[in-house]
Amino acid sequence: MSTPTRVYIARLAGVAVFDPNGDQVGRVRDAVARLRPTKRPPEVVGLVAEMPMRRRIFLSINRITSIDADAVVLGTGTLNLRRFEKRPNELLVLQELLDRRVQIDPGGQAGTVVDVAMESTRDEWSLARVAVREQTGRLSRRGYLHQVEWDRVRGLSGIADARGTANLLAVLEDMRPADLANALQDLPDTRRNEVAAALDDARLADVLSELPEHDQVEILAALDRERAADVLEQMDPDDAADLLGELPPPEQDVLLDLMEPDEADPVRQLLKYTPGTAGSVMTSEPVILPPDATVAEALARVREPQLSPAVAAQVFVTRAPMTTPTGRYLGMVHFQRLLREPPADMLGGVVVNDIDPLRPTTPLPEITRRMATYDLVAMPVIDRNNRLVGAVTVDDVLDHLLPSDWRERDAASGPAVADEGLDGADG
Repeated sequence: MSTPTRVYIARLAGVAVFDPNGDQVGRVRDAVARLRPTKRPPEVVGLVAEMPMRRRIFLSINRITSIDADAVVLGTGTLNLRRFEKRPNELLVLQELLDRRVQIDPGGQAGTVVDVAMESTRDEWSLARVAVREQTGRLSRRGYLHQVEWDRVRGLSGIADARGTANLLAVLEDMRPADLANALQDLPDTRRNEVAAALDDARLADVLSELPEHDQVEILAALDRERAADVLEQMDPDDAADLLGELPPPEQDVLLDLMEPDEADPVRQLLKYTPGTAGSVMTSEPVILPPDATVAEALARVREPQLSPAVAAQVFVTRAPMTTPTGRYLGMVHFQRLLREPPADMLGGVVVNDIDPLRPTTPLPEITRRMATYDLVAMPVIDRNNRLVGAVTVDDVLDHLLPSDWRERDAASGPAVADEGLDGADG
């Protein structure tokens, strides 16, 4: 291997993986080590890489020709795309060791694992050294960082006691919410709940929206109710309504009462709609402006970073008030039209109203047909008084058209591709 003889694994998290042609095939998420019956350090048998569409696969260490903190390069051969599954005698280094509370011999100094180094000899890689941050008992001072041999650290094997999350969060912090949600699904339930609870409210809200419903419910249930209500306030109203819809009505009422009234009211309204209708899948917070707003003002609104691409794709024009349910609905303007119009022009002069809006009771198949017919990424939803009550976006439709378990990490989600040159474990 054209590679350093010692590599700290936490520094590999997120590093790009390239095939022999220089094309990126994924990113490193962890390292796999095989436990040994003797006191020898575990042997590193490969890396776990995340591929497109959230698939995690095993990369045998024998297939890697170069490995460092900038890139991992594979040798020749065909990738085995079978989803990675850990074997009973294997260890996921970052998932299972980071933040573990241990003791350093001699003396039994207590500390926390912040990284683990793998070192290469002529014929193998092994977990040879551990970086341990000494516990000082003082919040004002960070403990001394020890880098010690594997066999000098007690507490690396077996079930970990309750532990912190700072170092694992540091590894995960740059992930997109969907990727972080995917990583949480790989953690044991207790560890997953610890990490989720350590995220700030906005970050946790984004991650919850990307998780399967049962994981959302379990994480929310592990929080105290005040914190759970704070997180729900950070979610889009339609996502919060979907999550609360999985809870018993008494628990829904408790959490809604703990939320700020202006955050809870749109969620309560969404919960009233029949499942499978426009009312049940719409967002109640699309971009809404009056007809005397200018094109420049509209472009400024759709550039707001917190808006999703589907919500920011168009502006809905209504009479006051500008929050749902609004005054009379007048029409909508797609952002591409805004880009072609003079900035000082008013929205009332460029509004489009030749497509019939949806009603809250419009069923999902009809919504899908109409959005496909007109090539729309969003459609307005109006009530019987012609007031805008929300908008259905294409991502809302996809979430409800895909199988209910589409977010699940299961082994049956794709075909395996044989790898005749794969040596060692295949995970």
